[in-house]
Amino acid sequence: MEEFIKSAADGLKTKVMNEFKDVKKEREKHAETIVRNHVLFSMGAGAIPVPVADVLAVSASQLDMIRQLCKVYDMDFHETQGKAIVSSLTTSTLARIGAGSLAKMIPIVGSIVGSVANAIMAGASTYALGQVFKTHFDTGGTILDFDAARLKKLYKEQFEKGKRVAEELRKQQDAKQKAEAADTAGAKTATPSEAEFVPDSAAPSADTTESSADATVLTRLKELGELKAGGIITEAEFEKMKKRILK
Repeated sequence: MEEFIKSAADGLKTKVMNEFKDVKKEREKHAETIVRNHVLFSMGAGAIPVPVADVLAVSASQLDMIRQLCKVYDMDFHETQGKAIVSSLTTSTLARIGAGSLAKMIPIVGSIVGSVANAIMAGASTYALGQVFKTHFDTGGTILDFDAARLKKLYKEQFEKGKRVAEELRKQQDAKQKAEAADTAGAKTATPSEAEFVPDSAAPSADTTESSADATVLTRLKELGELKAGGIITEAEFEKMKKRILK
């Protein structure tokens, strides 16, 4: 009887341990997906061509990532504490992103270089922040007992790894866009006769150039509206940036 009870207890213990491992593995997978998605979003936010808006968008993305990770680990989310943690860990990184924002104001070259550099830094910062929170939650910590001073070293280590992760994601996105562009171009390739005989009316006119400029402005205004709708920027910031675009 004792052997039967012991055997049953051991079997139950093994079953519970296996189920716990499965839950932990699934939770880890879910958390990694959340971090990766927010890294991509932060990279897009870091590349926003509007100075200041990029920093605000990255911060909002990171705070939302923490909120979602809290749900995965069954932790209560406290927005005030979350903002304080993000600020304490990412202050220097956001300052560098802010400096990159100023570079975007330089026509053409500055905008391209600033956007790429900011995208990598924003993605790396979000990746590092996500890994710090995952480690903290995995060891039984909560958002209220988060020791930012102690975890800054881990953040810095993960930030360096995050730069490589962000660069790899950027290359994947670029390759995907080039492939899509090639497919589109292939579908629209003109025959030799069509390419040879192009009527004069097909040349870009002043009206066409003006329409293109209008379309660019409308696109930027649409992006700005999406930022406001998502709560990333305030009404006042929206109006200020809108005036800048219209000028």
